[in-house]
Amino acid sequence: MDLRAENIQRVLSKYKFHDVALEELEKMDRIYPGMTASTATYTFSDGIQKELLKLLGNLPVQFQGRSYNFPIQLWLLDSFPFTPPICLLRPTSDMVVREGKHVDASGRLFLPGLHNWDYPKSSVVGLLNEMTAKFEEEPPLSTKATGDQKDPHALLSYVSKLQLNDGASRYQDKPINKVSVIGGGDLGMASVMSILSKCKIDKLVFIDVAESSTKGGGTDLEIFSLPRVELSRDLSASGGSRVVVVTANTWSSEQSYAGLVQTNVELFRGMIQTLARCSPSAVMLIASQPVDIMTHVAWRQSGLSPTQVIGAGCNLDSERLSHALNVNLNAPQPSWVIGELSDNKVAVMSSIGPSASAQPEIAPASNSAKPLLDRAFEITKNRGQRSWSVALSVADITNSVLADKNKCHSVSTLAKGWAGIGAEVFLSVPCVIGSNGSMRLAGVSLGPKEESKLRESVASLSTLMSQLQL
Repeated sequence: MDLRAENIQRVLSKYKFHDVALEELEKMDRIYPGMTASTATYTFSDGIQKELLKLLGNLPVQFQGRSYNFPIQLWLLDSFPFTPPICLLRPTSDMVVREGKHVDASGRLFLPGLHNWDYPKSSVVGLLNEMTAKFEEEPPLSTKATGDQKDPHALLSYVSKLQLNDGASRYQDKPINKVSVIGGGDLGMASVMSILSKCKIDKLVFIDVAESSTKGGGTDLEIFSLPRVELSRDLSASGGSRVVVVTANTWSSEQSYAGLVQTNVELFRGMIQTLARCSPSAVMLIASQPVDIMTHVAWRQSGLSPTQVIGAGCNLDSERLSHALNVNLNAPQPSWVIGELSDNKVAVMSSIGPSASAQPEIAPASNSAKPLLDRAFEITKNRGQRSWSVALSVADITNSVLADKNKCHSVSTLAKGWAGIGAEVFLSVPCVIGSNGSMRLAGVSLGPKEESKLRESVASLSTLMSQLQL
């Protein structure tokens, strides 16, 4: 890899951390010398274009005793290596993508290492090693089968002969905009209405779970026959959804808190695996309570990538905080509420202004900004989380997935590895949400007060999770 080429150096000089980026690339070149670097224009989903570094190569993989080379492409954002690369397969016109847990139909890769990226613990070398391991478990490409060609080795043999070809074609089929809402009651009904109002959808399936204490409403939907809405009691009707919203709860006043949560775990056990099997590429959005725990449970039970399973979490609080800063205090600045959906949640602010084209970064509030942030946070308190307000938040997140908006939401996600968190817990942290799920913003050092509350939530959530029978 010629990293000293004039065009490489020219683009690399515009990177925020160019010296560190170069060091990371040199390290990768020593271990994976077959990768080549070039410069090209990348078009983001909002139409913005930027000249970036692009890495091309064939990743050697062993599968059932044979060697294959899978063509990959990595785009390095200008904040690399503090943000992860965009990773793609490069299938030719003679190949098909084998859609699975870590790859979508277009060939984009979604690996735990990307979701949990935390430089310097994370690296491209580690990412390529993880890619190799996942491809050995489930090869992501094969040749198009013709006639009676059914031998998996024959299907894969073409891959081993591939040469670099940047003109590779990719699937262009546009998926149907289908959303499923699981669970009735006030929140389920409000979510249906909010999604219909805010999102461009082709079909919405509403499944009223009989075992849930939050049921009812399906009859009224059937009576008034809303367009594009299908009612069902069969979870398989959710198949092919791009977003699956789960609002179902089962509560009883006769149980302890841990017992109540365990009852919800049992409710999820009967449906989450089915939902994941019917829509393996969907983003699963959990709004059941307690949201951080139930999102964690759903991820464990689904077998999906952590990028695909998120909770509504502190998104509503975050939107209220941003509104208070912008409207009440006339101080627009990207900001979020993070942590556990409890009294321990805290407000944080971006270090980059709203008009900047770069991805926002979290930073402790400066001495001058902290009083403003605290005041805005105080304005949002005591508003409560009513069903319709949570449903509007759910619809907003759903819209970011369907429209591939790459908007930053504070959603409950796997927080392990973020800001030094070592435990496997789900907390709300700022994530960029698009058509393929979530990508966390890089973790940073927080102020002592925020750090203390976060650690307290981690300990509390870890204790409760250890008490549950999953």
